[in-house]
Amino acid sequence: MTKSALRLLAVPLAVLGLLFGTAAPASAHAALVGSDPAQGSVVKTAPAQVRLTFSEGVLLSRDAIRVLGPDGERAETGDANDGGRGNTTAAVALRPGLGNGTYTVAWKAVSADSHPVAGAFTFSIGAPSKTSVALPAQEVGGGAVGALYDIARYAAYLGFALLVGAAFFIGVCWPDGARTRAMRRLVATGWATMVAATILLLMLRAPYANGGTLGDAFDLGGVRDVLDTRPGAALLSRLLLLAAGAVFIAVLFGSWAKREDPVERQDLAWGLAIGGTVVSVGLAATWAMAEHASVGIQASVAMPVDIVHLLAVAVWLGGLTALLAALWSGQRVERATVQRFSKIAFGAVVTLVVTGVYQSWRQLGSWDALVSTGYGQLLLVKVGLVIVLVELAWLSRRWTARLGEAAVRGRAVAVAQPVAAGRKGAGGGGGDASERAGQLARQEAALAKERARKERDGDAERTGLRKSVLAEVAVAVVVLAVTTLLTGTQPGRAAEEGAAQQASAPVAEVPEPLDVRIPFDTGGTDGKGEAEVTMDPGGIAENELHLLVTSPDGRAFDVPEVQISFTLKSKKIGPIPVTLGKVDTGHWSAANVQIPVPGEWTIAVTVRTSDIDQVTRTKVVKIGS
Repeated sequence: MTKSALRLLAVPLAVLGLLFGTAAPASAHAALVGSDPAQGSVVKTAPAQVRLTFSEGVLLSRDAIRVLGPDGERAETGDANDGGRGNTTAAVALRPGLGNGTYTVAWKAVSADSHPVAGAFTFSIGAPSKTSVALPAQEVGGGAVGALYDIARYAAYLGFALLVGAAFFIGVCWPDGARTRAMRRLVATGWATMVAATILLLMLRAPYANGGTLGDAFDLGGVRDVLDTRPGAALLSRLLLLAAGAVFIAVLFGSWAKREDPVERQDLAWGLAIGGTVVSVGLAATWAMAEHASVGIQASVAMPVDIVHLLAVAVWLGGLTALLAALWSGQRVERATVQRFSKIAFGAVVTLVVTGVYQSWRQLGSWDALVSTGYGQLLLVKVGLVIVLVELAWLSRRWTARLGEAAVRGRAVAVAQPVAAGRKGAGGGGGDASERAGQLARQEAALAKERARKERDGDAERTGLRKSVLAEVAVAVVVLAVTTLLTGTQPGRAAEEGAAQQASAPVAEVPEPLDVRIPFDTGGTDGKGEAEVTMDPGGIAENELHLLVTSPDGRAFDVPEVQISFTLKSKKIGPIPVTLGKVDTGHWSAANVQIPVPGEWTIAVTVRTSDIDQVTRTKVVKIGS
C-alpha cells in the first residue's frame, strides 16, 4: 500500500476515532418514562403519592419532587424517596383530603452519569381546573452556574492534557527538557489548572445539580452533601491524586533533572514511570467512573476503554503542546526527539480510532441520531474540525521528514558561555573585576539569545514545523471545547431510547368537552326543535352539563318540561337521571354530573311542548377513554 493510500485511509479512521470519543459519553442522562398518576390524567379520588419512573438510576435531593395544587399550595408531605426499586423510581407522599382540580408536579434529579435533569407535568383530581399553577422553571445545569461549571470542566480536561501529555513528552521523547524552564512552566500550568478547576467543580456541584445560585457554591453543607455522591467522591479523589502528582513533578524537575550519572538517572526514571502511570490512570479514572462511561450497556468494558482513550488524547494533544513550547523557546531539540514523538503520536491516533469505534457504537445507536439529536449535530460540527486537525498533523509529519540536524540544532544552554566568562573575570580578585565579569555575562547571554532567535527564525524547515504544530494546537483547543459540550449533551442512543420509552408509556388522554345535538318533534304546535347537550370536561367523575332547546330557526325557546338521563347498557348501569335547573330562556344546567365509568353511554332527552305532546329521543356517545 502506498503512502498516499495510507494517508487517505488514516484520515477517515482518525475522524471516526476523535469524532466518537474524547470524553466517551455513552447511553446516559435519565429520562422520565412514566408516572403515577400519569401525565394529563384525571383520577376520581386523590392518590396517596406521586411516583416517577426514570430510564436509569437517579440521585434525589430533599425537595426533588414538588406538587402544587390549583391554589398554589404545596400538596406533598415529606421528602422524595427512591420508591423502593433501587433508584430508578422516585416518589413523594401527598397530603390526605386533597380537593378536586389540576395539580402540577415539578421534579429534578441527577442522572447516574452525574448530569442534572428536570421536568414538570400535570394531573387532575375529579376534573381539571380552569387554570393550573405554573411553577418557576427548573433551571438545573443552566444560567451563570452552568456556564461556570462548563468552563471548569473544560479547564479540567485542558489541565489533564497538559499535565499528562507534557510529562510523558519529557520522560519518553525529550529527557533534557526536564532542565528547561519552558517544560517546567508547561507542566506546572497543567497541574495548577487542574487543581483550580477541580476545586471550582466541587464548589459548584451542589448549585449546578439543584438549580441554585452562585452564592450557594460557598455553602459548606452543600459541599458535604456532594462528597456523599459519586461525582463528589470522584472530584475528591482527583484532588488527592493531584497531591501525589505534585510530588511527581518535584522529583521530575528536581532530583531527576539534576542527576548526571546515567545509571542513577535510569533507576530514578523507572520510579517516575511507575508513579506517573499510577497518577495518570487514576486521574483518567475519575472521569470514567463517575460520568458517561459508567452508565449504559457494557459499562465494565466502557470504563477501561474510556481511561485508555483519555490517556491517548493527553499524550497526543498535551505532547503537541510540549513540542510547540520546545520549538518556540529555541531550546536544542534533536531531530530524533521530533521523530520519536511523531511515531508516538501516530500510535495515539490509532488508539483513539480503536477506542472511538467502540464508543461510537455506544453513543449513537443509529445513523439517524446524527441529525435527529443535539448530540449528533454537535458531532457533525466536530467532524470538520477533526478533519482539519488530522490534515495538519500530516503536514507536520512532512516537515519532520524534511528536518535535518542543522534545522533542529537550536542553541546551546544559554548559561554556558556566561558562566565561563564569569569565572575568567573572577580571577582578578577585585570588586571592579567582579562587576565587569557580571556585565560581560549579561552581554554574552543577550547575544546568545539573539543568535538563537535569528537562527530559529532563519531556519525554514524549523519555522514550518513550528507553525504547523501551532495550528494543530489551536484546532485541538477548539476540538476540546466542542468535546466539553458533548459531555454535557444527552447522547443519541439515550435520546432515542428515552423517546421510545416515553412513547410506549401509557398516558391517559385528556377528555374533550361533550357537545351533542338531538333533534325532536313532539307532533304538536311548535313541537319541532333541537336539544343541544354540552358537558365539560366530558369525562368520568364530575362534569358540568348544559341543555339548550332551540327552534328550527335557531332561536332558544322555553318548553314546559325537559328531562335528561344517562344509561350504560353494556354494564346495565342506569338510567341515571340528572336534575336540571333553569338558567335562561330555553337554557337548563346541572353541576357535578357524575359519570362513574367510561364507555358507550346512551343520552335520553325527553321534551314536552304541551300537556299532551311529549317525545323522548336518544343518542349514543363515548364518554371517557
